[in-house]
Amino acid sequence: MTKPKDAPASADTSYVGNGGELHQTASAPEARMTTNFGVPLADDQNSLKAGARGPSLLEDFILREKIQHFDHERIPERIVHARGSAAHGYFELTESLETYTRAKILTEVGVKTELFTRFSTVAGGAGSVDTPRDVRGFAVKFYTKEGNWDLVGNNIPVFFIQDAIKFPDLIHAVKMEADRGYPQAASAHDTFWDFIGLMPESTHMIMWAMSDRAIPRSLRMMEGFGVNTFRLLNDKDEATFVKFHWRPKLGTQSTGWDEAVKIAGADPDYHRRDLFEAVDSGAFPEWEFGVQLLSQAQADALPFDILDATKLIPEEMVPIKMIGRMVLDRNVDNFFAETEQAAFLPTNMPPGIDVSDDPLLQGRLFSYQDTQLSRLGSVNFHQLPINRAKGCPFQNFQRDGHMQTEVPVGRANYEPNSLAQGGEQGGPREDPKGGFRTAAATDSGPKARLRAETFADHYSQARLFYASQTQIEQAHLASALVFELSKCSFEHVRLRILANLQNVDAGLAQRVADGLAMDLPAKSEAAVKPVDMDLSPALRIVGKYPETLNGRAVGILVTDGADGALINAVKKAALAEGASVKIIAPKVGGVKLKDGKLLPVDGQLAGTPSVLFDAVALVVSEAGCDQLLMESAATDFVANAFVHLKAIGFTAEAQALLDKANVEPDAGIVDLAEGAEAFIPPARTRQWDREPKVRMLA
Repeated sequence: MTKPKDAPASADTSYVGNGGELHQTASAPEARMTTNFGVPLADDQNSLKAGARGPSLLEDFILREKIQHFDHERIPERIVHARGSAAHGYFELTESLETYTRAKILTEVGVKTELFTRFSTVAGGAGSVDTPRDVRGFAVKFYTKEGNWDLVGNNIPVFFIQDAIKFPDLIHAVKMEADRGYPQAASAHDTFWDFIGLMPESTHMIMWAMSDRAIPRSLRMMEGFGVNTFRLLNDKDEATFVKFHWRPKLGTQSTGWDEAVKIAGADPDYHRRDLFEAVDSGAFPEWEFGVQLLSQAQADALPFDILDATKLIPEEMVPIKMIGRMVLDRNVDNFFAETEQAAFLPTNMPPGIDVSDDPLLQGRLFSYQDTQLSRLGSVNFHQLPINRAKGCPFQNFQRDGHMQTEVPVGRANYEPNSLAQGGEQGGPREDPKGGFRTAAATDSGPKARLRAETFADHYSQARLFYASQTQIEQAHLASALVFELSKCSFEHVRLRILANLQNVDAGLAQRVADGLAMDLPAKSEAAVKPVDMDLSPALRIVGKYPETLNGRAVGILVTDGADGALINAVKKAALAEGASVKIIAPKVGGVKLKDGKLLPVDGQLAGTPSVLFDAVALVVSEAGCDQLLMESAATDFVANAFVHLKAIGFTAEAQALLDKANVEPDAGIVDLAEGAEAFIPPARTRQWDREPKVRMLA
């Protein structure tokens, strides 16, 4: 491979190709990459595996040193997923998988298993805002009868990288830039896009990250995915590959980008507050739980490798089988003790569930345990109430250590022992039949730092995702890329991304180039020529989620002299649809209605903007509207609701405010003289037909 034209000049660096990966190779000893102890590295792209598609090996000291150093970079907050929100609940199985697994959590229909679920952003620190463009963590801890099961995933089914050895590089690139300490919780900067441009395997994930999936409306309205491929084992130790899915009952919904930015200013805790208030009010968030199951033969027949975490299995190819549900019905009692101290480990699996040889997952099996040792400071973090096995006792011969809170008894602290004599307890013993067993693996090969050739197609699924979106979503995705790349100061970084995008879709690449006012460069060379796959409508959001007010929020802006009967009618109609309703006024003390009664309100206008609601109604008096016309917050309240494609109900007295906010009539602008019920249908969804009138998209 020749050096890219847009790469910065260097006297001691050349570029070589290997399996579709870009390697920057030092020609001078002083420029060589080494371990912390000076051992030169021949390959920093691939972990050591038993065969190209085999498991990662414990002897890979380069992988272990790199990830262990990364895991211990910061204390005490998480390096990633630091900004988290959580709730307790339960899982109920509705259909048994006993043919495929012996895990009781997946075979005992009707049993309710206690669980704890934590949602999070990835890039920002614990003090960052809730609504950046970012991947969201979706981690569930099941307290099963056979030990804890931690299903640690994201709201996006694929990932940026194929091999765990690149995870420190990915996070270093997306985090605050090393020399300046900013930007916080943002991918729109040079180091991230420089890395992405040099890692074509990230292209599929970038399609998801730049889509509306990365700016969710609510944590209650996100899908969840196990991301990696796992295995199920039945009583005969027969293995079946499995992908895990969570599907929100309220549908997958998002905000707009401009809306998300303004929400961050209006309420940095928007998602956390939304989750807490939903649980607190009894509107318990709920998800269906589904699995994609396939045999080794079925996996081998797919046109991609299921061990590649940058790929998904379209549900049109392998349908999702819904087998259970999760309900979150209790908020945490103490944020630190529970949400912060919760330790999720992908190694926590009951018998009947097992891992695959996915090289990203293989690295996670080490990294999560190591991270918790750093964050929580003790090998006894499993004794914390939030992490403790609740469905069954835990017992072994592990003893002592920092912060030991148990009081182990008995003379023997080793196994085997023969001290179970004369009434003395000899301790727990192995359970060959019911204990955890690993799937028998037949793949083997020479030890090597290689990337499997089946991992080399970096663009076909990215093409699939983009082509499967609606025109609305394609425009949002292209606009997101323009915004992000506009924050990059290096032209060669933008050019490299544009070159890669041409392998996804020529029209997309041109839209982004036009949005940047740049000429389109030549297409980058793909390791494997991308192919067009059958479209997957399941990958869309728009047109798929239910049109309902259930779980959504309505704001009613009122003034002195307003019609109390109409306010109550709008509120009653919205509540009947399952919405939450807040009354907003210029002053928090309330308003005096036209009948002289005082109406308490829920928020002050300046501190409760329309970005916090899914639809708004304006019930004002003529004098009240005159006052609002002198208040910029009132104009912004209406104008933002309009440009964010929300339904607006209004009384005739509010017309001057609509005019000042440049609101043009459409199906979502409803005169409340027609009755409060007329406001409800457009309030159930966004007014997508309005978008071309209010913003320029790429």
